[in-house]
Amino acid sequence: MGETTGTAGGTMQGYKDRRIIVTGGAGAIGGSLTAALADAGAEVIVVDDLSSSSRWGVPARRNVRFVEGSVVDDGLLAAVFREQPSHVFHLAALFANQNSVDNPERDLEVNGLGTLRVLQHARRSGAQRVVFASSGCAPYGSDPPRPVHEEHLALDVHTPYQATKLLGELYCNYFCGHPAGHDGLSTVRIRPFNSYGPGEVPGRYRNVIPNFIYWALRGEALPITGTGEETRSFTYVGDIVDGFLRAGTAASASGEAFNLASGEEIAILDVARAINELTGNRAGVRFVGRRSWDTQRRRVASTDKARRLLGFEAQTGLREGLARTVGWFRERWAQIEADARF
Repeated sequence: MGETTGTAGGTMQGYKDRRIIVTGGAGAIGGSLTAALADAGAEVIVVDDLSSSSRWGVPARRNVRFVEGSVVDDGLLAAVFREQPSHVFHLAALFANQNSVDNPERDLEVNGLGTLRVLQHARRSGAQRVVFASSGCAPYGSDPPRPVHEEHLALDVHTPYQATKLLGELYCNYFCGHPAGHDGLSTVRIRPFNSYGPGEVPGRYRNVIPNFIYWALRGEALPITGTGEETRSFTYVGDIVDGFLRAGTAASASGEAFNLASGEEIAILDVARAINELTGNRAGVRFVGRRSWDTQRRRVASTDKARRLLGFEAQTGLREGLARTVGWFRERWAQIEADARF
């Protein structure tokens, strides 16, 4: 973890000697982001309740401090924000779609109230910027144009997770007061598309790629919901982190939303075949019923805006990213197998 690609040197220099809070910093994106910030010379405070991650996901750095707890805990946030961070990367969330269907009230509490409280404390503490992790699926509805641009918004949500991620974006807009910034808090909304890579432990509510790799290494057939022709913009975690880092320092990013994606439209079946080949899994694939909320057949994101305002461009091809992720699984297999929950 901790790998980024293509990050401008000036971007990283902007974090040197800064105090930064990363909520959800034990997760795949959060852990890699924390490592990159620490390597840039920042003092990083990670807040995570470990409900969907593991303690070993927090990078072991002398300038990283871990605080176990929830973003819903107002007292804990008050204590952490007394440190007066310059930047806040808010990635903590109840993840993800199926989890929110099973636990809608908890989803609202964490993704709604938790985000509101983080923004309130950030404003009171004098933070310069909050970068909020939204979702690549929440704002765009079930049948967006291809590629989908940030200006396209739809309200036909199919899960509570989509609704609460949209709520988080609205709170960010309110606190930022874009373009005037009347509350004095700069916010940026990031919409990551199908992130994958080292750091994500597989499980019932996790993404398709870590689950596929887990089952492939166990010699099991990979379950595909639907036809396998469904497409997504799978994006390597190092590239996603690069986009977050750029969003934290770019003056032009304040009040804006950005897609972070590979820009490629990749079929699920092609991903499954590549993983089976990389792991030597001969069990193939099996087809299972589609989930009720999974209505989007094709998804590909435009990254024109992120390229123009952030200088962002994904650097890691799918094959290379999958190979790195399989390698991480092999290195961490004992810990992954112990923590995987299906």
